[in-house]
Amino acid sequence: MAERLKDRFFTEESVRAFAELVKKHHPRFDDAEFVRALTDDDFTKLELMQMARRATECLAGLLPSSYRKAIGILRRVAPDAKGMEAFCLPTFVELYGLDDWETSLPAMAFFTKRASCEFAVRPFILKDAARTMAFLETLTDDEDANVRRFASEGCRPRLPWAVSLPPFKKDPRPILPILERLKDDESEFVQRSVANNLNDIAKDHPGLVLDVCERWAGTSKSADWIVKRACRTLLKKGNRRAMSLFGFGDPAALEVTDAAVSRDSVAIGGDARLSFTLRVGTKRRAKVRLEYEVWYVKANGSTSAKVFQIREATLAPGTHEFDVKLSFVERSTRKHYPGKHRITIVVNGVEKAETAIVLK
Repeated sequence: MAERLKDRFFTEESVRAFAELVKKHHPRFDDAEFVRALTDDDFTKLELMQMARRATECLAGLLPSSYRKAIGILRRVAPDAKGMEAFCLPTFVELYGLDDWETSLPAMAFFTKRASCEFAVRPFILKDAARTMAFLETLTDDEDANVRRFASEGCRPRLPWAVSLPPFKKDPRPILPILERLKDDESEFVQRSVANNLNDIAKDHPGLVLDVCERWAGTSKSADWIVKRACRTLLKKGNRRAMSLFGFGDPAALEVTDAAVSRDSVAIGGDARLSFTLRVGTKRRAKVRLEYEVWYVKANGSTSAKVFQIREATLAPGTHEFDVKLSFVERSTRKHYPGKHRITIVVNGVEKAETAIVLK
């Protein structure tokens, strides 16, 4: 069995190393109690994020009751903190710092160089968005890419694993000044966050994101990279305006024939081949985005589609053969169920053909 992600962190060795580090900067810290609490059976049964929270709570109980004194100690700890234990630093701010903004905001900017504070800042946004966003905007000129990324990642409306930001789902415009300042950032780490933030926004406000992307397109290499990644969900959904932005033309002259799966049925864990012919009926070469959707059967018998990209290419008029692998291997992110799985072939955002396979 593959090692679980949570089993790689908060090991006895790493917990002990962190405890010794804290004790180095706060001699009265009870490192033995910290190690005991984080290696007992109850702790090891927790999920990863629960572990981080419990570890932070335990840490808080062994530090001075004064928030500012505790933060002072953790600031000294931070440069040498490693592993998942370092995540206790931003979590400490998240859990205990909401009533001391003067201490907490600079602490997050400092800690995020070692352990990202994208989760920790969200309660501050929900309490006072204007104040927090003004602070995050000041970080966009920081020399450390981790800090600049934090400015974008912390305000993503739909950040995975994090508390969502309903006010920004409703009106994401307060986010845009930060993204504007980062669109030409030299770090791909930062660029990816900007693109993911825009992709989040696009799920509720596609028109606003396309306004931004149309304005940014062609202004710089980094902006172009961000624009393409930011529009990935819109492209998967076949948004015509997004398709046009990237030069994918009218799909009317693009036809699919002979769509077929190599076998009628396959066992869960197996694979098959999907083949089809694409006919480009234009007079000139056409830019084409090819995808296929698998309509996976769910536990309750309903289906939901997952889009897979095949290729983006500029193709000459005529016919082109394609053959791709269909995998039904069990994954941590997808469990398969028996039943008829419909497969559709999508060209420039439009379904052009379909076939099916039975999963046993």
